Amino acid sequence: MTEIVRCPCGSGEGLAACCGRYLSGEAAAPTARALMCSRYTAFAVGDVDYLRATWHPRTRPAVLELDPDQRWLHLTVEAVGGGGPFDPEGTVEFTAVYRDGAGRGRLHELSRFVREGGRWFYVDGDLD
Repeated sequence: MTEIVRCPCGSGEGLAACCGRYLSGEAAAPTARALMCSRYTAFAVGDVDYLRATWHPRTRPAVLELDPDQRWLHLTVEAVGGGGPFDPEGTVEFTAVYRDGAGRGRLHELSRFVREGGRWFYVDGDLD
């Protein structure tokens, strides 16, 4: 029997049926929330290529390096504004819990997304 790997985004679904299809390029995230969850998953599995591809070109960093000692543990979506399949923009507020060499921490962000050419892109976010 094959073990199903659960998606790091916390949906309860298997990775392949959830965010994995976006990371693999099989499908594009249909909403800003789906893109945010898939980007969290990309951070959790270390998929820098997906993170760069889904970052808007005007705000994408020239270099993106992930901390190999940082382990993403849990994601909670706090609020969503717009970001539907036909919206031009949207926001997603979330809290992500991680562990690194200094211990346990949390990242709280209000992220901004835009939809261009039928695809969602992360633009930037406000951290607190």
